[in-house]
Amino acid sequence: MKYEAYKERLVKIADIGYSTAILSWDQETYMPEKGAGFRAQQMATLSGIIHEQFTDKELGKILKKLNDNPKKLTEKQRRNITQTLKDYKKQKKYTREFVELLSKTTSECFQSWQKARQDNSFKSYAPHLTKMISLKRKEADLLGYKKHPYDALLDQYEPGARVADLDILFKDVRSQLVDFVKKIANAKQNEDAFMYLHYPKDKQWDFGIDLLKQMGYDFGAGRQDISAHPFTTSFSPKDVRVTTRISEDNLKSMIWSCIHEGGHGLYEQGLPDSEYGLPSGEAISLGIHESQSRLWENMVGRGLPYWKANMKTLHKYFPENLHQIGPEHFYKAANIVTPSLIRTEADELTYHFHILIRYEIEKALMEGKLKVKDLPEYWNARYEEYLGVKVPSDAQGVLQDIHWSHGSIGYFPTYSLGSFYAAQFYATAKKEIKSLEQKIENGNMQPLLEWLREKIHRHGKYYSAEELCKKVTGEKLNFKHFMDYATHKYSAIYSL
Repeated sequence: MKYEAYKERLVKIADIGYSTAILSWDQETYMPEKGAGFRAQQMATLSGIIHEQFTDKELGKILKKLNDNPKKLTEKQRRNITQTLKDYKKQKKYTREFVELLSKTTSECFQSWQKARQDNSFKSYAPHLTKMISLKRKEADLLGYKKHPYDALLDQYEPGARVADLDILFKDVRSQLVDFVKKIANAKQNEDAFMYLHYPKDKQWDFGIDLLKQMGYDFGAGRQDISAHPFTTSFSPKDVRVTTRISEDNLKSMIWSCIHEGGHGLYEQGLPDSEYGLPSGEAISLGIHESQSRLWENMVGRGLPYWKANMKTLHKYFPENLHQIGPEHFYKAANIVTPSLIRTEADELTYHFHILIRYEIEKALMEGKLKVKDLPEYWNARYEEYLGVKVPSDAQGVLQDIHWSHGSIGYFPTYSLGSFYAAQFYATAKKEIKSLEQKIENGNMQPLLEWLREKIHRHGKYYSAEELCKKVTGEKLNFKHFMDYATHKYSAIYSL
């Protein structure tokens, strides 16, 4: 049967792809520094093989035949073929030479970023990033676009996303969120000095493991490690790995990066095993993926019920620092809204200003209106304008994110989209799961996880992001749900 031949080919391609992912994971966690050169070569070779396999003429013939005879297929099979054919046509636009060059450049750029960040020097990184941006502009031209080169790159992370739509969305963010944050800034601020006392690394690590287990993260099908930038990677639903970052003088950093990556990990562990290698076994989009991490990190992990459930355990690990801190005090400290330098440690409201800055930078880079050498100056000016903070160093500024070193141009907007999807999904979950927040207060996260498995995880790419949102919540993505959530929560915290 042609469908079985199609499936067999995609599974083999997935095997190679996940092998590349293992090399990438190792590069970001345990690889010796001197291994960088050969690792770049190895990953480039495998990327070239994947491209060759996926653009093979025989696979194209199989896809065409299956697409021309849809009546012989189930609805899920038809959707798999449609999605793979779309990806096949897109990949045919690349040459193997371009794929290998992009892979090699990515590895070299990542290594350069790591060193530049350690040395607090953008100058050494700039030539590598310039090469990367040049390649991404060429990639946009290869893929093609109607109105804006950035559209071609956005589509890789959030299918269907366009500059025209995101401009409108971020305009809503400015017009509604900025004013609300100003009201909070004028209110009496909560105290969180206890978050920045000394918290031993080993005890933080153990507490993080406890939180992941409570969420339902399966350590029989995953593990956690340390990395410079927290991330999640998957080699199959039975091997999903997360990383965290621990600072001994900032308890916030570990806790919410741990919960955030745990949300990503739960999504990957919830994808159907039977669909391995196929679109129906993959996450829909980065916006939907981010909705899962943001839902757990913010709606759950920054909620009062969550800390009523976990304060006792936190006291056990850090009695000296926290014995006088109760759940409500901790909850308010976890939700302080104040402008900051680091995106990953920003509160859930000003976070979107960080994304706005990166969105504007990426658009300008793709348009050729901004040159890489001018990035630090441009970045610092925008942070002062939008967030009112002065950037003291490259490491705390333009070098803080890993994404550009990976060539992930078009990725950042999905973070904001994810937050907005998360608020909409959680509002629906509260309606459909009886006494959900009481269950969370009792430390029972299982009902929520089961709901997410049923409503979102198990579907893979069967639905588009827009279709899934409508199916789960009854309407397409609506920024109103995020503003309702933010207004209700923070008006109470700040007595507005």
